[in-house]
Amino acid sequence: MEKRTLGKTGLEVTVLGFGGAEIGFNPSQTQADVDALLNGAIDAGLNLIDTAAAYKSSEALIGEAVAHRRKDFVLLSKCGALDGFTRFDWTKNGILQTIQESLQNLKTDYLDVAQLHSCSADELKKGESIEALKIAQERGYTRFIGYSGDNDDALAAIELDVFDTLQTSVSVGDQTAINRNIPLAFEKGMGIIAKRPVANAVWRHTEKPANAYHHAYWERIQKLNFDFIENQSLSDSIGTALRFTLSIEGVTTAIVGTTKPGRWNENALRVQKGALPIEEFEAIRNRWSEVADASWTGEV
Repeated sequence: MEKRTLGKTGLEVTVLGFGGAEIGFNPSQTQADVDALLNGAIDAGLNLIDTAAAYKSSEALIGEAVAHRRKDFVLLSKCGALDGFTRFDWTKNGILQTIQESLQNLKTDYLDVAQLHSCSADELKKGESIEALKIAQERGYTRFIGYSGDNDDALAAIELDVFDTLQTSVSVGDQTAINRNIPLAFEKGMGIIAKRPVANAVWRHTEKPANAYHHAYWERIQKLNFDFIENQSLSDSIGTALRFTLSIEGVTTAIVGTTKPGRWNENALRVQKGALPIEEFEAIRNRWSEVADASWTGEV
């Protein structure tokens, strides 16, 4: 699989990564499935795994599954948000403690990137959370530091010029960052990680999904009514959406979550078709420009 350099970190990562949110929030997730999912994906070429302290059991599941293969992948986690996003701690001691707990859960001595998880611009300006990340870096808990978030908060993080990476929502149903935050981060040499890169493939649902997490994207996709969704099979349309995100200038890698063994491998085959043809890319961008309104900001 194609690899790209993650900005100023110099880390070489696969253009398709794995996101650990879904396994952490799935109450019926088994360790056996995570073992099969991640080891099968690494065998097929995966070398980037992203998770977070807020993703409930995700870190522990990942650590149990692949800690014995630590040299085979780049490992990212996030701090500040905790316990399924029900609690937040941006203090120096809180962040350092969280990172240490993440290391224990992941069964590793270090992270490749420790990221602040949707930290507000106001908290960033206080400086304590950033100081904590720098201390973690000095102590060897993490090689690099990053920011995960969207909109004006992400812009504030980019403008501080202290982070090595930016993780942000961008997809066919979430294009705001393409106009401002991604170009600025790219200009500053940050490695850019696309989260939710297929807009949760919400067009799989003929009716509005029960899970509120999918509502904003589902409503947008109904209005956007993309030709490629209408004219392609579900599998091909997911591939088009993923390739769109990876065709955005500056995007290094896209992290896709799944709970099912073999699913990452399926997406890898879609990605191997390469960049989306420019006319298809521009058609998706133009449709967004025609339909999107000011309320369609980046989904956090």
